[in-house]
Amino acid sequence: MLREFKIESKELLCIIGGPPCQGFSAIGKKDDSDPRNQLFVHFFRLVSEIKPTIFLCENVPGFLADKHSAIRERAFNYVIDDYVILPPMTLDASLYGAPTSRIRAFFLGYSRDGSMGLEIDKFKPPKDIRKVTVRKALKGLPRKINPSWQTEQDDWRICRSGPDGAFGDRLQGMIPKGVGDSTAIKRLREDKKVSGCIGTLHSKEVMRRYGKIVPGAKDNISKALRLDPKGFCPTLRAGTGSDHGSFQAVRPIHYSKDRVITPREAARLQGFPDWYQFDHTKWHSFKLIGNSVSPILAEHILKVILDASQTSSKER
Repeated sequence: MLREFKIESKELLCIIGGPPCQGFSAIGKKDDSDPRNQLFVHFFRLVSEIKPTIFLCENVPGFLADKHSAIRERAFNYVIDDYVILPPMTLDASLYGAPTSRIRAFFLGYSRDGSMGLEIDKFKPPKDIRKVTVRKALKGLPRKINPSWQTEQDDWRICRSGPDGAFGDRLQGMIPKGVGDSTAIKRLREDKKVSGCIGTLHSKEVMRRYGKIVPGAKDNISKALRLDPKGFCPTLRAGTGSDHGSFQAVRPIHYSKDRVITPREAARLQGFPDWYQFDHTKWHSFKLIGNSVSPILAEHILKVILDASQTSSKER
């Protein structure tokens, strides 16, 4: 992904990427020979060829293990002469106002030609951030989901008054100019409707089993976790790609209803605004959400970069 910022007639080119993590993830196969592991190296090769002002790369914390040091060294060798590389940052999205405890590692560097003034401390979570729990994050979304809601037309449902505070403001407002589907934004503003409320058909046996699970505990068979309304959502998984059978990931169980969460509930828990659109199928939706960085954490990181670049531009 290429992201270009224009700052006072000067252009700041920032290359942002998230190479596949399956070979490094603690819940994956941890396969050192997985060919996708080499894409981390290729990301830095591209940085060395394109020569952006800044690069930002994301992966799972497991990638910081000593056994992956050779891959990291190969990658950094492409850029070490031309860039100031900050120590890896391990950031928890819940500390930045997202309702998920998703933790990810970030690798950031900036051109030695400039004086960006970027330091690790600037990426620390703000002290005034209010904790957003699962209950607060899902406020206003329909709890009663009909299993027959399977089509794109069915999954649009009324969203009543949502959370307050900064998290709520991001859900339905603060829409950047030129961003978002105009139809979805109009339906949200005028009809108070959101998409992604897709139902899942559970057998009576499964629902009885889910009904016995207390918040924070797992189902013995599916290993699905029941969300704790007073806590954070764990890392949402993406499922497998089409080359591995297109299996849906295990989804958390709603904290008060005996069903798994919907794509819209997953989007809320990851920090996506209500106007943001995903594919109307559950598999594609959860694949996109599970592979993403929380937009709330991403906004904080990029704002630090943008502020530093503006300061550097004024000083030159």
